[in-house]
Amino acid sequence: MTKPPASEQSDLHPEAVQPAGEPVAAEVTSSAAADVEQTVLARPDVDPAVSLSKTAGPAEELGRPSPARAAPPLTPLPSRAEEEAPHRTRFLTFLRLLAGWVVLGVLAYVMWTPGEWQNSLLLWVFLVILADEFGGWFGYLGLLLGGLGYFSPSAPPAQWLIILPLVGGALMALLLVKHSGGVLVLPFAGLLFAGTLLAVARFGTKFDPTLTLPANDTFLRAALIAMLVGLGFSLVRQLAGLWLRRRGRQTTAAGVAA
Repeated sequence: MTKPPASEQSDLHPEAVQPAGEPVAAEVTSSAAADVEQTVLARPDVDPAVSLSKTAGPAEELGRPSPARAAPPLTPLPSRAEEEAPHRTRFLTFLRLLAGWVVLGVLAYVMWTPGEWQNSLLLWVFLVILADEFGGWFGYLGLLLGGLGYFSPSAPPAQWLIILPLVGGALMALLLVKHSGGVLVLPFAGLLFAGTLLAVARFGTKFDPTLTLPANDTFLRAALIAMLVGLGFSLVRQLAGLWLRRRGRQTTAAGVAA
């Protein structure tokens, strides 16, 4: 009987018909391994920039929430008093300067206008000390205004030639001591002013027999009364300022504690 012819088929892998153990089988295995390696190498790499979470460790779970952060402390809003403090300070400074110039204007008018020497002396001493309460330079400017009468159409009285240097020097010493401290130096400033005038009244005639004005009761009364009133005003103002500042600190401390 005749054997039928084998069907003609295209063998895609002719190496499969080789007997086992031949070199062709090893080549097929190497080719398959190379294909697998190429397939693995062809996988796209993951861009670390698009990673949404940190790389988890062996014992770490993916998607673990980040630890909660403490909220920053809130800055307290300034109180109404703190907001108004700069405006209040500027307003008080304006009032102080305005009052100082007003006092100097009144003093200039008194020195320019002719009048009795005792009245001029009383107002000069008092207004100089009062002007000094609104700023240091106002007091010294008031001292200079004591000689304004010599530039006016009406000449000052003859006694003013003695009053201006004598009382002016005592006033200068009073202002210097007054500026060296606060409330505690006011008595020393007053004693220095009064002691200067009393010393000249006591011993002035021994050096100059014509120097009789400092021993005049009217002269001493006008100068000393004006000094006492001026320093009394300064004492009240400084004590009131200390009390107000202390009360303000207590109010601020109470607001912070609350």
